[in-house]
Amino acid sequence: MQKHSEQDGQVQRIIIIEGLANLGVLLTKLIVGLSTGSIAIIGDAIHSLTDVVNNIVAWIVLRIAHRPADTKHPYGHRKFETLAVFGLASLLVVLAFELASQAIQRETTNVVTGDWEMGLMLGVLCVNISLATWQRKWAKRLNSNIIHADASHTFADVLTTLVVIVGWQLSAIGYAWLDQVCAVGVAALIFFLAFKLFQRVIPALVDESAIDPVRLAETTREIAGVEKVASVRSRWIGSDSAVDMTVLVDSRLTTLESHVIADAIEAALAREFDVRDVTIHIEPIETGS
Repeated sequence: MQKHSEQDGQVQRIIIIEGLANLGVLLTKLIVGLSTGSIAIIGDAIHSLTDVVNNIVAWIVLRIAHRPADTKHPYGHRKFETLAVFGLASLLVVLAFELASQAIQRETTNVVTGDWEMGLMLGVLCVNISLATWQRKWAKRLNSNIIHADASHTFADVLTTLVVIVGWQLSAIGYAWLDQVCAVGVAALIFFLAFKLFQRVIPALVDESAIDPVRLAETTREIAGVEKVASVRSRWIGSDSAVDMTVLVDSRLTTLESHVIADAIEAALAREFDVRDVTIHIEPIETGS
């Protein structure tokens, strides 16, 4: 519990820092868009507004996921984090559709360019690249799906900003069709990023096995006193796994002896698979000895 509390606190701090960075990026894009008359840059600023909203939603979701188990949520609230990642992945799909649609339907507009505007947009690009790299580092360190999703979203922002900058410059010199080609390519890459995120969270949402049941059973059977593993199931709860199993032991064992076997199983699963939530049902069985 202490481990989760510290991790959730760190994730929340990361989301707050990201939200402040996205707010700065939003204001910068809006200033450049209004100054140059570029609809693409203004549209990119609107997209950054969705990033800020996502950060707020993610922070609220993590506050919910941090709550302990209760009668309505006996496994805790950590699947709210998985649900949030699913939502962010869905948003990437919407972004990709929007980007591809705008690339195909876009009309050439008269825009202006300047050194200070270009400097600001390149600064936005550097901020997003640094932010995505920083998020990926913390996502791996904390094993956080929601930070990993945010990092992928920020990386998509980098690609989108690149397309916007190229389109802005090419539109100014009369080659807007090249911007359309680049935008379609970026949309395809964003679809791929969303697909990878769906691969991470859908197994948890549909209760796919978190750990190979054969390996769980083999590890359990190595514990002294275990006669047979009758059933074993596992599932994902956020980034953690939970295991439920029924174990058969000699019917002549006392309750205390059976409890010692259950403790040994829990310790073995924690050591081998880093499982902290284990439910073991002990069933007596008649042995020939």
